[in-house]
Amino acid sequence: MKRQYYFISGLPRSGSTLTAAILKQNPRFHASMSGPIAGLFEGMISQVSAGTEMASMVTAEQRKRLLQGLFESYYSENKEELIFDTNRSWTAKLPALLSVFPYTKVICLVRDVAWIMDSMERQFRNNPFENTRIFANAQQRATVYSRVEAMANANGLVGYAWHALREACYSDYADRLMLVDYDLLVARPEEVFRLIYSFLEEDYFEHNFSDVSYDAPAFDANLGMDGLHRVHKTVTVRKRKTILPPDIFKEHSSKSFWRSMKNSAARIIEPDSN
Repeated sequence: MKRQYYFISGLPRSGSTLTAAILKQNPRFHASMSGPIAGLFEGMISQVSAGTEMASMVTAEQRKRLLQGLFESYYSENKEELIFDTNRSWTAKLPALLSVFPYTKVICLVRDVAWIMDSMERQFRNNPFENTRIFANAQQRATVYSRVEAMANANGLVGYAWHALREACYSDYADRLMLVDYDLLVARPEEVFRLIYSFLEEDYFEHNFSDVSYDAPAFDANLGMDGLHRVHKTVTVRKRKTILPPDIFKEHSSKSFWRSMKNSAARIIEPDSN
């Protein structure tokens, strides 16, 4: 079966699981939370790269077919015509990804970084009897300051995704990206999804934004973060006060580079968009 593959990426706690949960209402689409293919993709490239035993035995065209085969094997049981694979690292792999799938496009979810940190801290506090695997050790878990610092690190949960997205937005492949601001997604979901469908050049499907369903309790339990991938049934704005100390919130609220992004071909759906 001939399938098309598109991708969901961007920043954590910014609506990627929600976006997948809505997209999968369309019977032609398959979408889910972050899966294992990005890691397998990177691992396969590493196995045949320069300096390995296998490097001289695998041509560039063979590498491309092997990488395509990962997707075909993993999704072989899916009957949908269009597959959305989700992972924050796809924005760091665009040269290889677009070589394998020249037609593909990437939906990137973004959100004020201070509110991402707030959301992660809220999840941590909601699971006080778990030493979540999101942090590498007791020192990182110790205080809200060490937790946010660890996540903001260039190799951390938020920092890595932020750097990868910024790289992609200023790359030669930026025109394949659509950035979707979480605040607008939950405030005006139908408008946002009509723009997403237009970006993908697909006929619009009438989604039900009052009956959205997604949960991954086993996966979240393994992380020690119950509810991390659970979405609310109704897509709507839920206002709240931050639980972060003011200095942390101020520091990270200035990192929304896409709101003043120049010289990028990426498309942006944010509150100030027309």
